[in-house]
Amino acid sequence: MEIRNIAIIAHVDHGKTTLTDSLMRQTGMFAEGESMDSNALELERGITIYSKNTSCNYKGTKINIVDTPGHADFGSEVERVLRSIDCVLLIVDAQEGPMPQTRFVLKKSLELGLKPIVVINKIDKPAANPDLCEEQVFELFMDLGATDEQLSFPVVYAIGRLGIAKRKLSDESTDLTPLLDLILEHVPVASIPGSAEKPLRAQSFNLAYDNYLGRLGIARIAEGTIKLGDNVVVLHPGNEPYKGKVTKLFTFKGIAREEVTEIVAGDIGIIAGIPEIYIGETIAHTPDVELLPAITVDEPTIELYFLINNSPFAGREGKFVTSRQIRERLTKELEVNVGLKVDFVSSSGDTFKVSGRGELHVAILLENMRREGFELQVSQPQVIVKEVDGVKCEPFEEVTIDVPSESQGVVIQKLGARGALMTNMSQTHNMIRMIFEGPTRGLLGYRSQFVVDTKGEGIMASRVIGFKPYAGAIEKRSVGSMVSMANGKALGYSLANLQERGEMYIGPTTEVYEGMVIGNTTRGEEMPVNPTKGKQLTNMRASGSDDALNLVPPHAIGIENGLEVMSEDEYLEITPKSVRLRKQYLSEGERVKHKKKD
Repeated sequence: MEIRNIAIIAHVDHGKTTLTDSLMRQTGMFAEGESMDSNALELERGITIYSKNTSCNYKGTKINIVDTPGHADFGSEVERVLRSIDCVLLIVDAQEGPMPQTRFVLKKSLELGLKPIVVINKIDKPAANPDLCEEQVFELFMDLGATDEQLSFPVVYAIGRLGIAKRKLSDESTDLTPLLDLILEHVPVASIPGSAEKPLRAQSFNLAYDNYLGRLGIARIAEGTIKLGDNVVVLHPGNEPYKGKVTKLFTFKGIAREEVTEIVAGDIGIIAGIPEIYIGETIAHTPDVELLPAITVDEPTIELYFLINNSPFAGREGKFVTSRQIRERLTKELEVNVGLKVDFVSSSGDTFKVSGRGELHVAILLENMRREGFELQVSQPQVIVKEVDGVKCEPFEEVTIDVPSESQGVVIQKLGARGALMTNMSQTHNMIRMIFEGPTRGLLGYRSQFVVDTKGEGIMASRVIGFKPYAGAIEKRSVGSMVSMANGKALGYSLANLQERGEMYIGPTTEVYEGMVIGNTTRGEEMPVNPTKGKQLTNMRASGSDDALNLVPPHAIGIENGLEVMSEDEYLEITPKSVRLRKQYLSEGERVKHKKKD
């Protein structure tokens, strides 16, 4: 059976997963309701977080498909996947056109010499303009230095949710057969004739973990055949080779694993029995084979500290609260999350420095930990600053923003204050598209403000473009913290008075403690308040004193917006049921004393 390997790449909202699901349903691999996004967080957010392998059979050919994450924070997953496949399906929204992540993943594909198939999706949108979209994609190929061969890319028009694809817009179609036929025509066969007889060379491009089998390597067999029970040598540039024995082999059938006794050249499968396997290592039978090209992983751009929870409410909700348990969980995460780095060395032993690709990357880890029963607190995320050729540098991002014309002024003003410079502006339909470049440090915490400024009508997407010279001081936070100076339950009477001073994070009957941040103040200064203060009950009555309380709904703190709004002297307390902001020093006296020391 012939094998063809493809990856599906796109910006986060271009309907990539929906199209993959329709493809799998048409080939009989998925039942109705099954989806590639099987993780609970993926289903809730409607985005792909983890790259996943699947396969289908069409006209006697096995098609291995790798569904990649669309968000820039998980870009390191995409880079690794591209080394294991022979072609990419680039999904572009017919209305939005190419977005920052589209540029990022396409650039990587073209550099590797791949010849993409372009799928212009969602052509049924009211404002869809497939012709303009195709023109923008062609310009993007030109900008990225595509070869003449790559520029003659085939185009398919699709409606992913309905499972329809067309070679021409005027064609009549009821299914995805045109796309599947194009894959067979355009994607090269995975194994060169005679490659199965060569000595084994395989390369791991992803990792998985099993409680019984330990760490698993997801690899493509470049040459030769790997069999159950084989003794193998794992090679890595600059490191000593080490040995392993294959205890289990799996290939993919739909989204399920299928246990097999051998995997042949060109196929993608899972190898168990090499507990130290890592991304990019070459697996062979003998140590004298030529290494496969190395796979690099993007370095982190932000860092923060994970600490044990020591607030007055510590231990109420969590099952796992000790530093040992947090250390074990982070160690397990490193088995599969290669974009993450953890420094376990600290003077106290209960603090861990965690570095990631962005706020979402870290927020997903924290959300998974709290759902598993962990209780911890984290510090404010900071960008990683490093020296390049003796110059102090920090990460910069390219931000693409689509907003209604009435919101463009406030967006330009806010991003300008955060050190971002506009590099391009154009009009698409009734939206203004603006492209900015600025330091990641200035963009941290802007997303929630952007939603308010554009009344939820704006679209914002970004990608890291590398390290550039340090941009100097940036004033981001214009609000101060409203800090509880008492323990107890918050009362509506008190909150009604406090909400005139700023935005509240809590509602009535919420339990609070001294040092807990319950809201922000518009004046930009820290304000100690007593949210537990009740109304004095007397026999005296006055006109208007017993009016009904009008409480504004609170701006509830979650992990993502908590990481955005917190200040440097605060922690985000995360438990299975609650997310709270608190001061690092709970009493006002301690905070004043600490400020004097600084």
